[in-house]
Amino acid sequence: MRLGVDLGGTKIEALVLADDGAELQRRRVPTPQGDYDSIVAAIRDLLAAVTHGQPPGVPVGVAIPGAVSPATGLIKNANSTCLIGRPFDKDLKAILGRPVRLANDANCFALSEASDGAARGAGSVFGVIVGTGTGAGIVVGGRLHEGPNLIAGEWGHVPLPWPDDDERPGPACYCGRRGCIETFLSGPGLSRSYEGAAGRFLQAHEIAELAAQGDDVAEACMARYERRMAKSLAMVISILDPEVIVLGGGVSNIKRLYGNVPRLWREFAFSDQLSTKLVQAVHGDSSGVRGAAWLWPPARTLGGTD
Repeated sequence: MRLGVDLGGTKIEALVLADDGAELQRRRVPTPQGDYDSIVAAIRDLLAAVTHGQPPGVPVGVAIPGAVSPATGLIKNANSTCLIGRPFDKDLKAILGRPVRLANDANCFALSEASDGAARGAGSVFGVIVGTGTGAGIVVGGRLHEGPNLIAGEWGHVPLPWPDDDERPGPACYCGRRGCIETFLSGPGLSRSYEGAAGRFLQAHEIAELAAQGDDVAEACMARYERRMAKSLAMVISILDPEVIVLGGGVSNIKRLYGNVPRLWREFAFSDQLSTKLVQAVHGDSSGVRGAAWLWPPARTLGGTD
């Protein structure tokens, strides 16, 4: 069996998977806010609940909103700031008594959808989460690609490519720069674009619904958004050339994206024909915890080591 944990800003979810991907146990608890020790304890108690009666020592994969710094072994780039600068994997291993692997939540999303989701069987996958933020993960040959600096897929924090005049220098990003893809393609980025044009705030799905009803301002906003997504993904296609791009997160529920964006990205990608598929995630918000479980091979092949 496989064990996965998804540490989110509001909830912690644990999952037990059979080797064939069938769910055996699942449980969620609220995330303790701003308290590192309480988060570690909550994961311990949650895993104890879902593994009751199961063999001890089975490895666990954990999806986190950040990454482990290769330089220090400590957490970096985490939205849950109480994790930053802490040896989270070592502390979990000590309190759980089992091997632990950590990966960024976007990487776990991509691995889940490549393993048994919307991109199952694809040789190369770019998995994108478009929600409150914008992140991505890369899977090639069924294996997660993180890179030597553990930042592969940090697509949300590169500049919007081929910007139009009204897209320069772009909105300020929390990373300290301006014009990052995340500031345009995240849910808040879409809402900001509409608010600038209409003078009122709407959520991303409300803008799409209004456009479907024939509202000209909402339709123009969605058209701008689709062009920006097309440019951003065309850049990925020209670099990685993935077989499948999978969208997850709240914005991925806007169905018109899957027809319009591939039609538009042909203008920007460096090829005379494009066979890359754009698809919606199968597992939804469960992709993080499922991908965490897929970080390890089946327990029987591990030989008791990490």
